[in-house]
Amino acid sequence: MELDRISNLPTGIIEIILSCLPMKDAARTSVLSSQWRYKAAMLQHLVFDYQCRSAHNDTTFADIVDHVLLAHIGPIHKFKLFRAHLASKDIDRWILHLSRNSIKEFILHHQQKRYKIPSCLFSCQDIISLELSRCLLQPPSTFKGFRSLKSFYFENVIFAQDVFEHLISCCPLLESLTLVYCDSFSHLMIDAPNLKFLDARGSFKDVLLVNTSNLVDVSIGLEDFEFYVSQRRVSDSSSNLVKILSCLPQVQRLDFYCCSLMYLAIGAFPVKLPRPCLYLTCLHITLSLTSLEESLTALCLFRSCPALQELNVQVFPGQEDVGKGNSWLDDNRRCSFNQLQYVFVNDIRDVKAELDFIRYLLFNSPVLERMTVQPVPGVESSKLEKKLLRSRRASVHAKTIFQDQ
Repeated sequence: MELDRISNLPTGIIEIILSCLPMKDAARTSVLSSQWRYKAAMLQHLVFDYQCRSAHNDTTFADIVDHVLLAHIGPIHKFKLFRAHLASKDIDRWILHLSRNSIKEFILHHQQKRYKIPSCLFSCQDIISLELSRCLLQPPSTFKGFRSLKSFYFENVIFAQDVFEHLISCCPLLESLTLVYCDSFSHLMIDAPNLKFLDARGSFKDVLLVNTSNLVDVSIGLEDFEFYVSQRRVSDSSSNLVKILSCLPQVQRLDFYCCSLMYLAIGAFPVKLPRPCLYLTCLHITLSLTSLEESLTALCLFRSCPALQELNVQVFPGQEDVGKGNSWLDDNRRCSFNQLQYVFVNDIRDVKAELDFIRYLLFNSPVLERMTVQPVPGVESSKLEKKLLRSRRASVHAKTIFQDQ
């Protein structure tokens, strides 16, 4: 007989192979031989998505999940559920079952009306990663946090301001937090001493970071354009830029997109930050180069990041500021990018302020290796190249690449 090499693989390897198969195909391996009868039933990672379909019309998706859970042997460490049409009573039943099986990673992408998470999920003290989409969170009054949890991912999740703050502060090991359009509260306050990764996008009016000195990767996308404009006109408060950056002493990567720079420009910002970002090597910003406030905010950032190696600027269209003081080629905007090697400038519209900004970077970056410039559709890259061809460069090795979209 031909040697059965797959059946003789180590148990861990076989489990990895089965976990890569759709759940229905993994279950079918139970009929291969007596040696394979219970291998699929002992999988610790269970994934139910659109690949999980029945060949029988009278067997529903819920029946498949019920059958797998009923036949399962041993602990379930990961449970992923991705489905558009599911009854709340079915999900309630499955979460109750999982709460008794030492679940460590739970992922629920619910695409109908928002699903209210049952209280039994909050008893899962072994859980390490929780990912929820289109859900409602109302923990019981007895909930004291997840003692082992390291990663939160929330998308279109509804919870009250105090519920969110309590949830974050009561997870002492939390390292990664992602918030995508969780707009049921307006002030983003995060108290997480072990947090290393933060990605927040939504219409937050204010951001407050407390005990976040271990953050190394931060991405913030604020979208309440009209509110930030109104605040800029009336505000005489201290700088939002200083407030945020003073809480990030270890940050290595920053991404301020959408209207975030408008928010950071609120208040009286200094020429340099009181405490420079000594470890920041990668900076991504969305910037209106025709806005004086945003340009000065970006300049303050540049001057406070001596280790910056990569800069990505997404140009946001704006109106030309009237009068002097908004030229990147003015002497009062001098800044040395002594470690900057790679620059990406996207959505250039052939506006003077934008072209001056590119010249400014070329002139102040002595070790620059590559600058990539991408204009908006309708603006030819060859036209921009001719305008910038004779721009002075501090680096003899700098290569400028123009790309059409």
